[in-house]
Amino acid sequence: MLHDRRVLAVVPARGGSKGVALKNLRLLAGRPLVAWAGECIRRSPFIDRGVVSTDHEAIAQAAEAAGLAAPFRRPEALSGDRVADFPVLEHALQTMEALDGVIYDVVLMLQPTSPLRRDRHVEGCLRKLVEEGWDAVWTLSPTDLKFHPLKQLTLGENGAMDYFDPRGAAIVARQQLHPVYHRNGVAYAVTRDCLLRQGSIKGTRTAGLVIDDPLINIDTEEDLQRGEQLLRDGLTLE
Repeated sequence: MLHDRRVLAVVPARGGSKGVALKNLRLLAGRPLVAWAGECIRRSPFIDRGVVSTDHEAIAQAAEAAGLAAPFRRPEALSGDRVADFPVLEHALQTMEALDGVIYDVVLMLQPTSPLRRDRHVEGCLRKLVEEGWDAVWTLSPTDLKFHPLKQLTLGENGAMDYFDPRGAAIVARQQLHPVYHRNGVAYAVTRDCLLRQGSIKGTRTAGLVIDDPLINIDTEEDLQRGEQLLRDGLTLE
C-alpha cells in the first residue's frame, strides 16, 4: 500500500508477437522479459498484488517462477495485436477484485518490453499519482529533436514527399521546436475511478513522469542486443 491505497500491478504479456516471436519469453541477461517485471514487483513495498495478464501457458509459468501470480488467463478477445491497454487492465482489475474479494485503488501497468526500469521509477510514478492527486501518471522519455513530429515526412504515390504536419514547413531551426516526449512502457499508474468510471488509462488529469535514464523498449532483435550491451557495459538498475 501507499498512503492506504491498495495497489494492483498488472504485467500484460500475450503470447502473440509479430516483431519478435514469443517476445515476452525472450531472455535478457539470462532472464525472460516477463521475469524482469515480476522481480521489480516483488521488490516494491508499495505493491499489494502482482499478476500477469496472458493467454499463453509458458508465459504464465515463467511469470510464476519469478514470483508473479498467474491466477487467470486473458480471453482470446483481448489477445489480438490491436487490443488497447484499457480493456486488458479493466479485465485484470475486475477479475482480481472478484478473486481476491478486495477493492484495488490503483492499477499499475508494467510492460515486460521495458525491462531496464529501476525501482525508483516505479515508486516515483506511484507517489506522483497518489500524493499529487492525478487520475493517471505515465512514465515518459524525452524525444530527440531530430525525430520531432514537425520534422517528420510522409511518402505518397510514386514517392511523392510531404510534411507529416503542414506546420513543419516553417521549421528552419531546432530552437523553434518545443520539447516532446514518448511513452517508454516503464510504468503507468491509473486510479480505479479513472479506469472504471472514465473508461480510460488517460484520465481528465493525467501527468507525465520524465525519466532520463538509459532505457530500452523491445520490439526487435536489435533492441534485445542493445539491452545486452547496456548491461555488459555496466548499467545497473539500482
